[in-house]
Amino acid sequence: MATFIGVLVFFVGLLASIALHELGHMIPAKKFGVRVSEYFVGFGPRVWSRVRGETEYGVKAIPLGGYVRIVGMIPPADRVKPVKVRGWAGNVIADARDAAVEEIEPGEDHRAFYHLTWWKKVIVMMGGPLVNLVLAVVLFTTVLTTVGSPAPSLTIASVTPCIPAVGSVECTADDPASPAAAAGLEAGDTIVSVDGVEAQDWAQATAIIAAAPGETMPLVVERDGEPVELSFTAGERERAVYDDAGDVVLDEAGDPVTETVGYLGVVSEYTAQTQPITAGVGLTWDYLVATVEVVATLPAHLWDVTQAALGLEERSADSIMGIVGVGQVAGEIASADVEGYGPAQKIGDMLMLLGGLNLALFVFNMIPLVPLDGGHVASALWQAIKNGWARLRSRATPAPVDVARMMPLAYGVFGLLLLMGLVLIVADIVAPVQLL
Repeated sequence: MATFIGVLVFFVGLLASIALHELGHMIPAKKFGVRVSEYFVGFGPRVWSRVRGETEYGVKAIPLGGYVRIVGMIPPADRVKPVKVRGWAGNVIADARDAAVEEIEPGEDHRAFYHLTWWKKVIVMMGGPLVNLVLAVVLFTTVLTTVGSPAPSLTIASVTPCIPAVGSVECTADDPASPAAAAGLEAGDTIVSVDGVEAQDWAQATAIIAAAPGETMPLVVERDGEPVELSFTAGERERAVYDDAGDVVLDEAGDPVTETVGYLGVVSEYTAQTQPITAGVGLTWDYLVATVEVVATLPAHLWDVTQAALGLEERSADSIMGIVGVGQVAGEIASADVEGYGPAQKIGDMLMLLGGLNLALFVFNMIPLVPLDGGHVASALWQAIKNGWARLRSRATPAPVDVARMMPLAYGVFGLLLLMGLVLIVADIVAPVQLL
């Protein structure tokens, strides 16, 4: 039951994101005087609709998207250069143009989308993706400032019994006892001060220890509500040096540069800690960069997913997922029964998942190919370039960019998107991603 409720709640959130995305297109279009004839969430047969003013609002049976019908996105034949393409592509162009012209009410050609200036077209077409971007920032910020995110605390989760050899995490009989074990530290202890310095957080406490290899220093911990004074001698351990970008520093021979640091031998207990309000923007940027990298290498990811669907390889935890896979993850979050993972953490993870999906919608929609929003933005920017070039040469304003010529490409892109969706659905069913 918990799984069903979790999936249901997630899909309601997804549909709300889609509805807001379409509002991001519709509101500026109406503001600029363009007629919007339909606003629907979902595809397929109508489930419910109602006409308000000149727009029909409604819900359709297949909740996998939505659309707004903006009238006059394709200019009529007499406003553009003649199309010389023949055959199937020529028919597609002609049919798309005829359908667009038929939508224009008598006497309302001036309200057609193609009449808008290039910057107004950009605003209309960017409106939807920008809504998704803002939603991602809002969702991430809400979770980080209320529920928080897992971070190392000053409480010790476990004590490492030895100083393991370089490159190893396992203890052997030959490894010396760790300073923590020798000092009598126990799981559940909370560090109060290190070397006489009050501990503010885990990073600060461990930095003090790392900077003093081989030195003996006092350590105060809280155990069962009482302060306990201990002393330890920091062990010496080699570790790689990292630069400001987080990459390992290499020497002239290409080998990692190492340094000797102090070692205590404890593992921190991770707890949910609230973050400052700016953390949501920072996390959005990090996720945005990662999402762009995934989209840029989408063919390779799809190949891996296809291999997993055919049983030729294991599906990795960082694999791309379709709507079925995302729904499965939402169900796993809702039904998870793990100590310390309560309703607040589940709601937070669900909102983070929804925020990530909104960010993916933003990036994907900005691909400069029709029928995606980015394709229409690209055509508007091309119009701006044409207009600017004409002004420099003191020529008349050129004809509108003929979006109809892109329709054969749009059909191809749509076909690829449909194929990708089917592959992901099959893979999500036969080789689902396991996250929990």
